[in-house]
Amino acid sequence: MSNSTEQLHTIRTTKPHLVPARPFERTAPTTKLSIVMPVFNEQRTIARAVGQVLRTELPCELELIIVNDGSTDGTSEILRALNHPAACVIEHPRNLGKGAALQTGAAVASGTHFVPFDADLEYDPADLARLVTPVIAGRCDVVYGVRLFGANTRYQSYRHALGNRALTLAASIMFDASLTDIHTCLKLLPVALFRDLCLSEDGFGLDTEITAKLLARGISPFEIPVSYHSRSTAYGKKITWRDGVECLQVLARVRAARPSRSEAVAAQFDPLDMLATSVRTLTELADPATSGVEPSTSEVRASHG
Repeated sequence: MSNSTEQLHTIRTTKPHLVPARPFERTAPTTKLSIVMPVFNEQRTIARAVGQVLRTELPCELELIIVNDGSTDGTSEILRALNHPAACVIEHPRNLGKGAALQTGAAVASGTHFVPFDADLEYDPADLARLVTPVIAGRCDVVYGVRLFGANTRYQSYRHALGNRALTLAASIMFDASLTDIHTCLKLLPVALFRDLCLSEDGFGLDTEITAKLLARGISPFEIPVSYHSRSTAYGKKITWRDGVECLQVLARVRAARPSRSEAVAAQFDPLDMLATSVRTLTELADPATSGVEPSTSEVRASHG
């Protein structure tokens, strides 16, 4: 072994922080965000909402899927003027409900991740970039943009705010979770996962059903604070106390049907898959001249009998 080689070997073993790092290679993001906007009689705000979403700068590709859920107030005429390569409009022949509109949009989504976005301007499209950033970084796959009571928010009705907090508490107790905002509109999750949830609610109950079925699988959302500017019933707010009762029924139904916690965790995590992933992660840190072929999951299974 030459002197230079011996010196390099000594540095690697005694002072690893002095080893020259490999050049950083930035890979192009593969995430594509499908934004689904359900619309019912929103002629006051639909043009501004669509424009703000399409002008929003995101760290990934986006598509905007607008589902016109049987509007009768002139919304349809406004949407006919839309001509943008990243946007499309789907028409329901009659009002089928917000849940049905979201499922229609998810069925045609071509992105990797899905997020609803209402057309009433209660939420800020600029927050979408903050939601998708941890997904691109690989930190999580399910992200909720939560409204913090008294922080960057304005509720027109204390009853609505209190009702949301009560239902959030009920969900947290039923599923032993720690939620901040069960009824936030901004629920970002993989398109494949959304389709796999087997959702059945066509109205506002779908909002609750998504969270309930995620929690039933042992999936807790990563929460990021967002801004919120509530509108009143005079300006088109459609949620009533009856929707709150329906949400409680949805929570109870999903809770009664969910598997045990151990079964949910076993279905979500395969220990050998996790071991293979960990080995691959450490292999990437090895010196290129000495690192071998990364083990596959099948090889790890074989080595463990």
